[in-house]
Amino acid sequence: MKHYQIAVIAYPYSLLSAVHGFSETFELANEACEETDLDVRITTHILSETDLLKATSKAPHYHAVLLSPTLEKASYSSNNEVITDFLITQHQQGTILCSACAGAFFLAYTGLTEKRIMTTHWALENSFKERFPKQAVDTSKILINQGDIISAGGMMSWMDLAMELIQALTNANIVRQLSKTLVIDTGKREQRYYQQFQPNFDHGDTAILTVQHYLQGHFNEQQRTTNMATLAKLTPRTFLRRFAKCTGLNPNEYLQRIRIQVACDTLEQTTLPFESIALQVGYEDVGSCRKAFQKIMGLTPSAFRQRFVSSISQ
Repeated sequence: MKHYQIAVIAYPYSLLSAVHGFSETFELANEACEETDLDVRITTHILSETDLLKATSKAPHYHAVLLSPTLEKASYSSNNEVITDFLITQHQQGTILCSACAGAFFLAYTGLTEKRIMTTHWALENSFKERFPKQAVDTSKILINQGDIISAGGMMSWMDLAMELIQALTNANIVRQLSKTLVIDTGKREQRYYQQFQPNFDHGDTAILTVQHYLQGHFNEQQRTTNMATLAKLTPRTFLRRFAKCTGLNPNEYLQRIRIQVACDTLEQTTLPFESIALQVGYEDVGSCRKAFQKIMGLTPSAFRQRFVSSISQ
């Protein structure tokens, strides 16, 4: 029988529903394996910081170490050397390191992920990039599996992570059985289906902030770089450089993101056809709007409405 040891780090303020959810999900997988005569068992160890402090070079080797989400920024805003040292030691022994949501910060502090692509919660993307500028990150993805490093995105993506590990340790039949038992969707999806555009207004550049505020109220109008630069009282070249530095986007990309976010909100809140919505948010060509929508959201407008709107008052 194959017996896998999995460690879940219960760091301060980690989401306990995820910490214990991992354990319970793996236990359900064990039951499914037993029912189908599959000789695989998973044992979960929930480790506190105190447990990690006690760990030495003779600490047990785990097949995988998991880092849960957290709602507390203080948990991941600085390097926790106890956790970092433990992760590095385990990885050197062949352990798979896994994170969900803000757990990605703990993995990035180790330096082991610099040549890998990671994901985290889409709302954490800017702060993640600020802290780890050399780290490649793709928050459109729910989960990125790179063999020895697995990262998952959203707050509830710990379930996707658990299923990914169960799939690797057992087989697809066990995952299908669990998805029916837990009534969860294991089909293909991406984090960008759920993301919302949240502009960064807290960068301290008042000239760029003036333009951002203007665009929020005039997104459905045609905008020229020269006019925006004049509004910011900057030369076009300086304006473009500072705008990109503050927002991470060029002005056209920024305007497009505002328009697509308004289109998403309108699709969810009204029964208007997409053709009307496209014109309302500033697109003269509906086809261009549809193409931009699908590129940013990963879904067609009709698929987006179908996924997120169960019923709309007529």
